This record gives sequence, structure tokens and C-alpha cells, in this order.
Amino acid sequence: MEVWFNTYALDGIQTPFSKYAISTFTEQNFNQLLNDSKYRLLVSAEDIYIRGYVLVNMESIYESGQNGFEIDKLYVHTPFQGKGIGKSLLSEVRRRYGEKFWLHTWVHNKSIEFYKKYGFRDVGRYAFRFGDEEIDNRALCYSGA
Repeated sequence: MEVWFNTYALDGIQTPFSKYAISTFTEQNFNQLLNDSKYRLLVSAEDIYIRGYVLVNMESIYESGQNGFEIDKLYVHTPFQGKGIGKSLLSEVRRRYGEKFWLHTWVHNKSIEFYKKYGFRDVGRYAFRFGDEEIDNRALCYSGA
């Protein structure tokens, strides 16, 4: 939840943002994802503390199957960003599920540089509906090292 707010609520917390976060980042929601055969969830933890996670949607495609499956979320707790956790999680995704995947991220997200450094290429626009607003996102694809 902290990573989501630090990324998208830069001007403060609005009611739609808080409603989304409170309903999305719950134990119940994660349990549903864990029991849904189209999702895979990998977690980076130290002792009992989650440092980051990647949520993979094996059935979501962008424009064609050639772009692979979707990285639905890749979140690393802010104090641990820049320490290799995101890179490690993506490498584990590649090892387990394959070399072709895509994701979308807000055009103002500072993580775009991380993704490009990792080897993603910008392939187009992805419109994300958030309430009555359309949020402009970039679609980024990865297709092997």
C-alpha cells in the first residue's frame, strides 16, 4: 500500500485512491489471487518482513501473444528500492515462467528508468481506468536478455 501511495498519490490522498488501496491490498484479496490459477505471486522477504513482491498474470496479453504474460504488479518497499530486489524478482519470473512478458506503468512513474535499464522496451500506450478518469500509462515489453 505504501509503494502504491508513494507512486500515485503525489498530490495527496483522494477518496478514490484510498478506496482502491483499502480494497486492493488486503489479506482477502491476496488469498483470492493465490487461489486463482492464472496468477503467480513471488515475494522477497527478510525474516517476517516483506521487502517486495511481483504479481504475474499468466493470461493477460498486450496486443498479441508475442508480448507474453503480464507483470501485473512489481512493488518494492521504498527503503529497499535500489538494492536489487526488483531485479531479483524479475529474474526469478524469467527463470520460472519465461522470457517474454509485459507491464504497464504510469507515464510519471520513476520506475520507467529501472525497467528500461533491465531491458524493457516501450511499445505503446495502455489506458488505465481509475474511476471516471483515464490514466495514461506506457506499455513496456521484455523479450529476453
